[in-house]
Amino acid sequence: MSDDAVTQVVSGMWQALSERDWEAVMSYLAPDCIYLDMPVGPTAAARGPEDIVKRLKIGLAPLAGYANFPGLMLDNGTDVMYEHHEEWHWASGESAVLKFVSVHRVVDGRITLWKDYWDMGALSNHAPGSWLADFATADMSWVFDATGLV
Repeated sequence: MSDDAVTQVVSGMWQALSERDWEAVMSYLAPDCIYLDMPVGPTAAARGPEDIVKRLKIGLAPLAGYANFPGLMLDNGTDVMYEHHEEWHWASGESAVLKFVSVHRVVDGRITLWKDYWDMGALSNHAPGSWLADFATADMSWVFDATGLV
């Protein structure tokens, strides 16, 4: 794939995520794609489009507002590093700005690996008190141990 095609895949997925268009997000992910938040580590990864979307929905679906703001994107034809930020808004009035560096591997037009590097404190310090409790009671059937794979 050309560099432009690789970055278009990643940009397209992030646009779909910003719109919370879950079907479109899944269309950018390879069947065996691994997603993980690096602050949590590889033991709580998700694998495959359906489980990745289950994982993403835990944090994003309940929000009153969510948006991704593009930043620097660099690639080597397969691996893409994307510096960006997200804004999360809860119905109760709280909000958070989360700064990310996301690393993606794109093979045959689909994302096969997605790692997010971010500051967990930036979220937990601004989220409503119920946020962690809601997360603790969420469907965790998506959990995949990616130790040794990433």
